[in-house]
Amino acid sequence: ERGAPGDEGGDGDEDRGEEDGEGEGEPVAAADEAPEAAPAPRRPLTPAQARRMAAAERVLYGAGGVLTAIGPHLDAWPLHTAALAAGAGTLATLWGRSKSTDAADLLLSSWRALPVLALSGAYTAALVAPGAAWWEFAAPAAAALAALAAPFTRSRSIEHALAPAADVDQAEAQPLTYRDGLRRLWAASPATGDTDLTQIHQPDPDLPDFTAVVLAPPGQAVPATITVRTVAAVFDVPEEAVTVAPVPGKGPGHVALTVAPVAAAQAAVEAGDTDEADEVRALWEDRVSGPRGAAPGMRLVDYRLDADRLVVLVQADDDKPVALPRLPIARALRVEDPDLVMIETDGMSSGVVTVYREHPLIHIREATVEDLTMAEDGTVAIGLQHDGRTARVALYRPELGALTDLLVGAPGSGKSVTLLTLLAAERISGVVSIVADAQDGMSLPEARGRVAHFGAGRAALGATLAAACAVMDYREKVSAANGWGSFTLGEPWALLIVTLDEINKVLAEDAMDVHPDFRKWVAGMIGRFQLTGRKVGAGVRFAGQSLHLADLGDSEKIRANAKQGLVWLGRVNSTMTQRMATDMGSGTAQITPIPATFGAGGSASIAAAWNGEHAPRGPVTAGCAWMIQNGEAVMTRVFRAVKENRTYPGLIALLESAPMAKLTPAEAAAFDAAYGEALPYAEELLVHGKAGAPCEDDEDGGERTARTAPPSRTPSAPATNLRDVILAALTAGPMRTRDIRQAAGCGTPNGPASGSVDNALSKLNDEGLIVRAGHGIWSLSE
Repeated sequence: ERGAPGDEGGDGDEDRGEEDGEGEGEPVAAADEAPEAAPAPRRPLTPAQARRMAAAERVLYGAGGVLTAIGPHLDAWPLHTAALAAGAGTLATLWGRSKSTDAADLLLSSWRALPVLALSGAYTAALVAPGAAWWEFAAPAAAALAALAAPFTRSRSIEHALAPAADVDQAEAQPLTYRDGLRRLWAASPATGDTDLTQIHQPDPDLPDFTAVVLAPPGQAVPATITVRTVAAVFDVPEEAVTVAPVPGKGPGHVALTVAPVAAAQAAVEAGDTDEADEVRALWEDRVSGPRGAAPGMRLVDYRLDADRLVVLVQADDDKPVALPRLPIARALRVEDPDLVMIETDGMSSGVVTVYREHPLIHIREATVEDLTMAEDGTVAIGLQHDGRTARVALYRPELGALTDLLVGAPGSGKSVTLLTLLAAERISGVVSIVADAQDGMSLPEARGRVAHFGAGRAALGATLAAACAVMDYREKVSAANGWGSFTLGEPWALLIVTLDEINKVLAEDAMDVHPDFRKWVAGMIGRFQLTGRKVGAGVRFAGQSLHLADLGDSEKIRANAKQGLVWLGRVNSTMTQRMATDMGSGTAQITPIPATFGAGGSASIAAAWNGEHAPRGPVTAGCAWMIQNGEAVMTRVFRAVKENRTYPGLIALLESAPMAKLTPAEAAAFDAAYGEALPYAEELLVHGKAGAPCEDDEDGGERTARTAPPSRTPSAPATNLRDVILAALTAGPMRTRDIRQAAGCGTPNGPASGSVDNALSKLNDEGLIVRAGHGIWSLSE
């Protein structure tokens, strides 16, 4: 019923053939002068025609069976005459064809005539011998078989396949034209669908270049899959040789193609692309991957040469691990500044080498709220990678929970800007930010009053950590009571991140004015916080100038947690860079020290020294850092921040662009109680150490928190008394912070620490009792 394969064109093929002739410009006179051709064989039925004709034929056979069973018993001689005439006429036609056609045609004619002759014969027999004879029951059965077989339609479908052998040989003997071959390639590709390739035109018959029109079925558009890549695959030509465009004045059912491989090759030669490609490959093979090259066996698989960079995809030889030494490759490629060469590998067999004309991170934009909004995977964008992609860091991971981050950078490396950018991302993303700055609040002044808690000073850092441990204990208790084994964001608590800035001033062995007992107490709380905080949505972030994991107690548990988060390695000395790279196991990238200015690692300084001149200083590299995540290191730079009047107004605006996330009332009560109890203990422990024996399990678990700490030998003034002292001092008028500290008794034997006064000022400011009258100046609220 479907017809022969490939006959879906039907009458539409004839129309397209006429359209082809008009587009190809073939002479019409040649067809007129040709000898009269034999009539073309009748086309087989299309699937739609076959279905319609088969349905009609079956209806006729069913009606014929009913008439054959009922008609002879009726007194309707016109009906009898028609039935007898149909049989006689069919028999006469079949007899005539048996004398003038071959056996194949006779077989087809007999197949078609069989139902009519059978029904007419049964009808005639019923008229001659009326009564309930056997043929009266056989007639409907014969009609049903004829309806199932549909002889006429099926014979029409196979008629084309029974063409004489001589005609088939003659058709095969005719040579295919170039246009025929193109049409066959187009029809054979599954990617072209039901479309046809029409109006094929060759500008030059001696060249393979051609133009054509893709024609969709009537009422349909050319599929969107017909792209440059699809056409290039159909005709096996480069994508550069293909052009796909709409046909002027036509709808989406027509698409114009231009396939010109010869013209594209000539254009490439004129542009120098071929010579350039050969030059790049020859240079790599000679100086890098060759036996005497910088990285033997590291083959160039592909490359991309842009206006500002050369990107090379490298594959190591079989059974050889990838090895791409940065400095030797930079030297082999004649790169003057090794900082312009970036190398990334998978640690196994592949790598990417990028060579820049100018350092890609010199110019960078400021952050936006969209950048700092946390995505579903828990990440935010805090800067850009060297290749232009955004540098994303995880505030938390849904599958792991809260994380541990390490940020290391020398003064001027951009560490504070990076921390403020992360704090702004936390506030915009609804994260509770608890911050402690061991440098008396000087490192992150923009965060004061703009985070849930801000502790200034080393004692305040310890007290803040103790209070955060109290919140963690509260969450752990509630989770255990409810049978929760992990943390879900916002159910019921927000993500909590504790940022401890200038932590090296507390934990470093050479930290001045820090008693070992205080350092041990803080390190113990850090270890315990990391062990449990991840499961209750409490993360911790350390920042310092020369932080090493050994400063955190050299605990394997701390190392493991730090490797799951972020390591931000800014400009530090070479020894620190190597140690951090080794600690974090970043074997898939080559971490090198970051210079103070761009271009400082090149040959400009050598040329200046030779000429007795001073080398020009490039822009500073503040904000540039190696970001290590999941053992992979990438060169990045944090979004730019402009400083005005010793602060960053752009970051302040980002911090204030969203409501501040705070602890729940129960958490806030636990935090405030623990902080108030831990602060005087921390101040005493910082200077004098413990009054009695060392606390058990401080290093491993920090079991003794502020709530179990022994009383101080020289307790500080209670927080309420300190508040009263500050308010009483400000009744005389606005005062500077240092004058308030002096009035509160800082520096006296029983006086409070400077950090305690700063924290009291911050809380009074948050409560609206005092306001800032200028930079470092306070006054009572009106």
